[in-house]
Amino acid sequence: MRLTLLLAALCGLLLSACDREEQPPPPKLFESQRNAMDKAKGVEDTLQRQADQQLQDIDRQTQDSSKQSE
Repeated sequence: MRLTLLLAALCGLLLSACDREEQPPPPKLFESQRNAMDKAKGVEDTLQRQADQQLQDIDRQTQDSSKQSE
């Protein structure tokens, strides 16, 4: 009888320990580093677009000057 009562109390305790309470959000690990990487990727994209535009301008000027010399 005592064993049954003890097991019932133990099961009740275990089930109440598994209650789903709202967990706090996980810590934002490395958030500043991720933000810095995202910002760097944005800068890289901007620089790449500028470099591509500069190459197009050079090609256009080279073609214009070769047409004028003909």
